[in-house]
Amino acid sequence: MKLDAHQHFWRYSAAEYPWIPAGSALQRDWLPEDLAALQRPLGFDGSIAVQARQSLAETRWLLELAEADPRIVGVVGWVDLQADDIAAQLASLSRNPRLVGVRHVVQDEPEDRFMLRPAFVRGIEALRQVEFTYDLLVYPRQLAAAVELVRRIPEQPFVLDHGAKPLIKAGVLSPWREEIQELARHDNVCCKISGLITEADHGAWQPTDLRPYLDVLVDAFGPRRLMFGTDWPVCLLAGSYETVEATVRDYFRGLSPEDAEGFWGRNCADFYLRRD
Repeated sequence: MKLDAHQHFWRYSAAEYPWIPAGSALQRDWLPEDLAALQRPLGFDGSIAVQARQSLAETRWLLELAEADPRIVGVVGWVDLQADDIAAQLASLSRNPRLVGVRHVVQDEPEDRFMLRPAFVRGIEALRQVEFTYDLLVYPRQLAAAVELVRRIPEQPFVLDHGAKPLIKAGVLSPWREEIQELARHDNVCCKISGLITEADHGAWQPTDLRPYLDVLVDAFGPRRLMFGTDWPVCLLAGSYETVEATVRDYFRGLSPEDAEGFWGRNCADFYLRRD
């Protein structure tokens, strides 16, 4: 099975998606039929649809898309993890088997240690009761808090989105490299090889620009805790779906057959679909 572990859908609205850059290719609807047309020629069997705005309405809409399209094998949605009734909300949401995990856009929180707020930690702890995963969406400045969070809750499965968005355009490795190494020491964390081209120079990046960062992630997590994702359609800011797939495929061409099977799909299925 070949899976894209990280992509998005939306019906575009400037009010609902204010983070989308003006004048970009992202300012339109991007729906399952658009993704399927790109995936089928590349042999993909499906994908994980990830929230793009912090709204229960969007989570429910993504679940409706998944109900109608078996290629959407799971949804990572949003819920207010700091809500007083978070346990009850999660219990209700867990009745839909297509909801496999939760994400909060921590990268947009001004407080670097936002994830360590007692109410947020309580919400993360509640995820285990319903067997939901948690996607870590952070910038490098928030990695220290991520390390502390995963250390506090060793039984919770976490996945790091986009390698914590390293400063590829600036060519900066440290302290991101050392904090990635510290995060990877916790075996309840895996990582998506996704979203890296949008951290490079959108109009001039080369595969060699990504290599030092890929080397760090592979060395830290190892191939059995890595999964492929495109971050489509956000990746279109810097390259096509086909370009993302080909760039990553070229870098990972030396994987053993078993590790390649894991990276391109099995690791994703094992992480997200364990409730099935």
